[in-house]
Amino acid sequence: MKVYFDNAATTRVRKEVVKAMKPFFDLDYGNASSLHSFGVSARKAVEESRARIAKSIGVSPEEVFFTSGATEADNMALKGMAFAAKKQGKNHLIVSSIEHHAILHTADWLESRGFTITRLPVDESGFVKASDLEDAITDKTFLVSIMYANNEIGTIEPIKELSKICAEKNVPFHTDAVQALGKIPLELENVSMASFSAHKLYGPKGVGILFKRAGTNIEPLLHGGGHEFGLRSGTENVPGIVGMAKAMELARKEMKTEAMRQSKMRDKLMNGILEVPSTRINGHKTKRLPNNINASFSFIEGESLVLRLDKEGIMASTGSACSSPNLEPSHVLLAIGLKPAEAHGSLRLTLGRFNKMKEVDYFLEVLSPVVKDLRKISPFGGQ
Repeated sequence: MKVYFDNAATTRVRKEVVKAMKPFFDLDYGNASSLHSFGVSARKAVEESRARIAKSIGVSPEEVFFTSGATEADNMALKGMAFAAKKQGKNHLIVSSIEHHAILHTADWLESRGFTITRLPVDESGFVKASDLEDAITDKTFLVSIMYANNEIGTIEPIKELSKICAEKNVPFHTDAVQALGKIPLELENVSMASFSAHKLYGPKGVGILFKRAGTNIEPLLHGGGHEFGLRSGTENVPGIVGMAKAMELARKEMKTEAMRQSKMRDKLMNGILEVPSTRINGHKTKRLPNNINASFSFIEGESLVLRLDKEGIMASTGSACSSPNLEPSHVLLAIGLKPAEAHGSLRLTLGRFNKMKEVDYFLEVLSPVVKDLRKISPFGGQ
């Protein structure tokens, strides 16, 4: 049996999405900036997709900007706001300590160029405390960026409360909402900017969105033909944009039923994992994404566990796919209080719409003997 439990890394593109995209590869393949009929057809597809995407997240079409993915959208939000704010004498950025590297490394880059960065701590469940955010904001703060739901441990942040604090202090708020999109309802009322990616919800790789609320001013990072209302130059990825619109519509339509179905599988996985001695679940037990399980297994290394599971046909990960080749312990797990050895023994399972309960049963059948075998040869002394 082949079991794919790594849907937070990427997802299979849905057949409906492929079907929607196909004409823009071989029939209506025009450049959306061209004036001829092929170009007009491509432009129509882009703008119709923009309107459908805006409707699915409850914003205006003029507030949707297409990018190559969420990493670019995150960079646009942080750097674009930083460059604009610098002209007004503001230089202070606030992020959480468990952000995706697209945020943290961008913050590091800004810090190396003279900006001041505050990295908020989180509690043992991965939550940012509202009081910590309130205390951190100064008159120099130009942006707060806190992810909607963590990609490693699945904890859903109190975005409504945090963004309201920023709105009351007139500070723009950005959220990396990549893992939340299509899985849980989004509260964007006081959110100034949000980043999304298509390939996390059964759409194509290489396309994403920055939602930027009207009146939020940022500097463009890319200059050229003035595409995307002058904010992001570059020929539009028409097939990708069409595919993302289709994927978002399908995910929104199925979100409630899929969340219930995946939550049942998630809970069975968590309960089964806890039956293995010396294990723990990371992240909040209930305020987490319906598809996310993150567990730590004492006395073994997560990389060894992933490889052994792969031999059994089960594909999982130790954390973010962007950092999986790195042998450093997860910054997220360290931030919630795990010791390096505990963090090294972590496993992330992320479910998707194609997973079935029989795959959960198979995983739980395989897990205990695999863990037992690894502990027998473990340099950490477990049995």
